[in-house]
Amino acid sequence: MSGRSESGSLSAFVAVVAVALVMVAGMAYDGGEIVTAQATARDLASSAARAGAQEIDVDAARSGDGPLLDPDRAVAAAMDFLAAAGERGSARVDGAAITVTVSLRQPMRILPVGERTVTAVDTATALDHRLESRP
Repeated sequence: MSGRSESGSLSAFVAVVAVALVMVAGMAYDGGEIVTAQATARDLASSAARAGAQEIDVDAARSGDGPLLDPDRAVAAAMDFLAAAGERGSARVDGAAITVTVSLRQPMRILPVGERTVTAVDTATALDHRLESRP
C-alpha cells in the first residue's frame, strides 16, 4: 500500500458541489425575480399608457380631426400613474398614441452579480368610439 492519504479529497468534492448547488439555486431564484420584475414593468407600462390615452384633445375631437391626445395632459396622467405606483418612467405622445417606458431595478439576492435593469415599453391609442359602434 501506498502511504498517501485521500482524506481531504471528499471535503474538496463536497465544497465544489455545494457551491454549484448554491449557484443553481441562485439562478432559479434570481431568474424568477427577474421574470416577476419584467411582468411588473410590462403591467405598469401598459396601465400608465392606458391612463394617458384617456386624455383626449377635446378641441381636435370637436373640429373633426379625430381622437388626438392632449400631449401635456396625457404625459402627466401617465407619469402620475407611475408616481402613484412608486415608480418612474418616461412617456411621449404621437398624435393619438402614447408610448410609456418603465425601467425597474432588480437586485440579485443570491448570485454574485450586480442588480439588473428590466425595461418595458407599451403604447396605447385613443380610439374613436363612433367607428367602433358601426355594424
